[in-house]
Amino acid sequence: MTLLLAASLFFAHPAPLDMPRAHGYLVTEADGSYRLEDRFAREDLWTSQAVLGSWFDDDGRLFTVSRLDAAPPLVAGDTLTRSAYAQAKRPIDPKKDMDLVTEAISLLSPVEPATEPAAPRQAIRGFKDVLYYEGTNLTAVVCLFRRAETKGFTEPWYLASWELAEGDDREWARELFEKEILEEWEKIKPLHLRTEVAAPSPNITRESGKAHGKTQIASERMLLRDDARHSISNYPAWHVTEAEEFSVLDNLRDAQLFMVALTNDLAVMRKQYAEVMPGPVNATNSLCVARIYSDKEDYIVAAGEDMAWTAAYWNPLRRELVAYLPQSGTDELLKTIRHEAFHQYLSYATSFLAVSPWLNEGYAQYFEDTAAMDWKLPGGKEKPSPEELETFAAALPGLMALDYEEFYAGDDDARRLKYRLAWSIAVFIEKGAPKVRFAPFRNLKRDYLGSLMKTHDMLSATGAAFGTSEKAALFVEEWKKYWKKN
Repeated sequence: MTLLLAASLFFAHPAPLDMPRAHGYLVTEADGSYRLEDRFAREDLWTSQAVLGSWFDDDGRLFTVSRLDAAPPLVAGDTLTRSAYAQAKRPIDPKKDMDLVTEAISLLSPVEPATEPAAPRQAIRGFKDVLYYEGTNLTAVVCLFRRAETKGFTEPWYLASWELAEGDDREWARELFEKEILEEWEKIKPLHLRTEVAAPSPNITRESGKAHGKTQIASERMLLRDDARHSISNYPAWHVTEAEEFSVLDNLRDAQLFMVALTNDLAVMRKQYAEVMPGPVNATNSLCVARIYSDKEDYIVAAGEDMAWTAAYWNPLRRELVAYLPQSGTDELLKTIRHEAFHQYLSYATSFLAVSPWLNEGYAQYFEDTAAMDWKLPGGKEKPSPEELETFAAALPGLMALDYEEFYAGDDDARRLKYRLAWSIAVFIEKGAPKVRFAPFRNLKRDYLGSLMKTHDMLSATGAAFGTSEKAALFVEEWKKYWKKN
């Protein structure tokens, strides 16, 4: 990395911060209804709020800055809700609580922190304390620092870690850090404020990712909204567009009208999902988060190389939908998000129980474009031949018994065919099955979800939805009749 790039470190690639990992708990109310309760490891919630931002360069160096103004709370158990966490937070007194500061360093440092920190070669003007904690490790710089008091105000501790590239000299990195970061600290405006967000207006708004003023924290939804905002609050190129049930994060340029339209569309689609697939779980306090990258490269960095074949994905552990703007434009992005947003909805509606891919992927495809009726088969065919229909019909029972690893296995053509067969099942259930004599499949979706809630087993739920082998065989025959006519 050149000296110029080091001096412009905060203009390198921003890495939006991970949302805390959620663990869903199914709560049964006195009336027999279900409610979803998200709980989190205290360290995850703490880290998601303590870290202000991370930046990486093309050579793999990663620079992270955190503000140590609170310590992980002391709580019983492995996990807790956001509300419980907010009530149990422990503030750090920068003058007295060095044991809490040490605990924070151990959680954030990318290398084993030294027991005895080292001081810089000379005092740095404007700072009361500057201490290096990486010890003898030469692959990183880990610096704890605190500004000198001004007008009676005691500055909090900050921790910066700089993971170096192979061949970098650590002493050079320390010197550069002191000169380009610490001496210029007052000019690095975004890093001085942490974001906590007030209740949103019912109107959709889109704002830049700059830091906001501190306000009182309220509900679980509010706390999730705060985490989503905070994950991009120190990245000026990122924006947040909000409605009551949605927070959409993006770094798209000149996209305000589209983002507002997208957020409106998500609200409409969520109602359609609930009408078509009523869920047994009350998740009305949830917030649907979507993160949209402007290009595929940054998306792959976030998603991982194993997800490079995807256009978007729903991450149930982080509770966020992740996508990128394809070269084909916003129309294709909108279809992709409609697909993933159904996965998001169904996850909340079933308390994150695994739903069979024939239903989950089939209906996600269905909602991409409810007006589309072409098969989009491998090779560009828009409709299967009569012979292919017979082959597909024979394959349906096996398809409905697949788990996700099996469903996603194979090359692109094999996956595409399984997706379209699942789509054809959803289309038949919605458009063809209601016309079958005596409506034998009227309660198929209800019976599937009801069994899933009881057994927590997606394959058992499929069997319960059809009830008998005769009914399953009838389903295949009626499916075949429908698609011969359409």
